[in-house]
Amino acid sequence: MRVVAIVGMPGAGKSEVAKVFEEDGFSRIRFGDLTDEEIKKRDLKLNEENERYIREILRRDYGMAAYAKLSLPRINSALEYSSVVVDGLYSWEEYNLLKEYYGEDFGVVAVWASPKIRYARLTGRGSRKLTLEEALSRDRAELENLSKAGPIAMADFTILNESSLKNLRKETKKIITKLG
Repeated sequence: MRVVAIVGMPGAGKSEVAKVFEEDGFSRIRFGDLTDEEIKKRDLKLNEENERYIREILRRDYGMAAYAKLSLPRINSALEYSSVVVDGLYSWEEYNLLKEYYGEDFGVVAVWASPKIRYARLTGRGSRKLTLEEALSRDRAELENLSKAGPIAMADFTILNESSLKNLRKETKKIITKLG
């Protein structure tokens, strides 16, 4: 596989998995950077409310596969030098677009953790911290509005992330070896 997308609910550990891929030589494309760039362009404060607002605008303007569509040039450019890890696949439509575009060169790694563990991570992290209410609301929005369960169900690999960062890194390296 040359393009590997990481999918999971907020706080599952997607970015940590993507970092391990990056350390192994993959170029990292974070879909959320599009949101952050648009927030900065509009001179808005970086918070959950504005992030959701921008995500909804981008999907309204470009369709439910917006992040995949808008990231294709970055992915293709990075593919000139290395394999690519996409940090944060969000929707079924994004999955379908990338699967159709890259075919057998595309794969998905799902990262799973229970809501209890994810919410503890989200409310306790330093950057992009969420309140419990924001975490619950984001879960609902991602499941109900983005069809996020589809890419999780169709993943080629699944990592259970309920213990340590050390274990998460170990499980990720096993997958990278299998992709070899």
